[in-house]
Amino acid sequence: MSEARVHWTSGPVLRARPSGPFVLREAVRVGEQGLLGEVIRLSREEILVQVYEDPSGLRPGWEVRGTGQPLGVPLGPGLLGGIFDGLLRRIDDPAQGAYVKPGLGETAPGRFRFRPSVGLQATLSGGGVVGAVENGTRLVQHCLVPPHLPDGVVVWIAAEGSYAEDEPLCRLRGPDGGEQEIGLVQRWPVRTPRPVHLRLHADEPMITGQRIVDCLFPVARGGTAAIPGGFGTGKTILLETIAKWCNADIIVYVGCGERGNEMAGLLEEFRHLEDPRSGRPLLERSVIIANTSNMSVSAREASIYSGVTVAEYFRDQGLHVALMADSTSRWAEALREVSGRLGELPSESGYPAYLSSRIAAFYERAAQVRTLGGARGSVTILGAVSPPSGDFSEPVTSHTRRYVNCLWTLDAHRAQARFYPAIHPLQSYSLAAPGMARWWHAVGCTRWEELRRRFLALLEDAARLERMARIIGKEAMPPAQRLVLVCAQLVNEGFLRQSAFSANDRYATPARQAAMMRLIGHFLDAAQDALALGVPPEALAELPLYRRLMRMGEDIPEGDSEGFSALDREISATLERLRDARAATA
Repeated sequence: MSEARVHWTSGPVLRARPSGPFVLREAVRVGEQGLLGEVIRLSREEILVQVYEDPSGLRPGWEVRGTGQPLGVPLGPGLLGGIFDGLLRRIDDPAQGAYVKPGLGETAPGRFRFRPSVGLQATLSGGGVVGAVENGTRLVQHCLVPPHLPDGVVVWIAAEGSYAEDEPLCRLRGPDGGEQEIGLVQRWPVRTPRPVHLRLHADEPMITGQRIVDCLFPVARGGTAAIPGGFGTGKTILLETIAKWCNADIIVYVGCGERGNEMAGLLEEFRHLEDPRSGRPLLERSVIIANTSNMSVSAREASIYSGVTVAEYFRDQGLHVALMADSTSRWAEALREVSGRLGELPSESGYPAYLSSRIAAFYERAAQVRTLGGARGSVTILGAVSPPSGDFSEPVTSHTRRYVNCLWTLDAHRAQARFYPAIHPLQSYSLAAPGMARWWHAVGCTRWEELRRRFLALLEDAARLERMARIIGKEAMPPAQRLVLVCAQLVNEGFLRQSAFSANDRYATPARQAAMMRLIGHFLDAAQDALALGVPPEALAELPLYRRLMRMGEDIPEGDSEGFSALDREISATLERLRDARAATA
């Protein structure tokens, strides 16, 4: 074990003179408390260490001990339902008290039921499945061979039963004759992506239940999305809603530098939110990494990598994982602070020059893959961005936009008007949308692509006409332009807006979203026909049908296809009555 002595400190950064060999990115322990750190720069005469815990009291003369391993985290079935700090150390154990103790070690191993799926003399390679693990939820996990191990033959395997996470369950004999024990827990370096057999094309959406997301700006399973928004625009609420309703198997939520009271509220809600799949608490299929703003700033930088490593572990189980990072701006601020302590030359807004590459490397770990074991899994990354003063031209937002497939821009004016979700349809985009058309056609919405383009074009025209109306007044505008405003209001209020307090409207299945899109598309066609007959647009907005369409999300319950069919028939009947009335007056 290599050792060194601290001779210089600056907050969480220290310099030490080594008395043995160290390796770049090696995990180290500092002082009698064993504070966790990482070697981030080295030379023959000294090493530079970043400490991931509270550095209060750190002083020259303290001992630095190398572990011989890169900074890594333990991955196993005990992660589900847990609350951890940025270094994946459990912090929801009442025995530990209200604060994270310095030098906190790993939690005592839990016990899980194991059922072997291979026999003696079977050949297993890295990522292969040894057996199934029951963790008390409806999800069945697997005991996997660590990805870096070579092919081996099973010479011993445990019988079905209950075992601790640190007990060996299988023994493999490698090509060189050496034997390797396999258990439920495996360690993995957080900065190294876990290997896969094949990266697959992301051709299906991750359904969130939010119409403006699924229908206008869908994110693919295995894709990426950024959610920039100023203070109070609803970033955390939107992420919580997606966590509850999205069709991911596992939720990994990283609270990176969030305020303590906000994080405490989120943890309390996750404990009481009901999982719509099982009726159990949502926390049971979630992993929460809580790295609040009063914790070590350097651990904030590591928390993002811990979260994505956990997500990749569950992906390798053949599961679909949604990773929520809230927020990447505070992660970037941690990079900036540590970079300043290292004496590195600052770049734009004081951020380090490697900010862009770090953001790219993080989002690059999202993918839909064929795992080493042959299963299909995915990691979808949703990152909130908190630009200062809502300035979307600042470096974190501008660099993030280059590396994500979707941008859901939250608008302060919509949020102040209690419009939820407050996603601005003209400042957002989805590069994944063209590839989702085939999926929507398969679920019965054959006009999805056409209607999506039509809604966006209508909203864009309405934004331009509203600026004109503020100058000349709506009454001076021609009927065709006034009709655009009437139809755009229907799309905005009747389709894009959802009520989180309504049992019917807080979530919409793909079939329900498709039915609503078709209904509004039918009304837009009927409105054009009515305009051609000479019906003024204001008369259309006063129809009882228009008001029913505005409220169909709240009034028609899930599964009531007849309610949508009745509205569809009423649109046709209303147009016929208007046509007959105009014919009679002519």
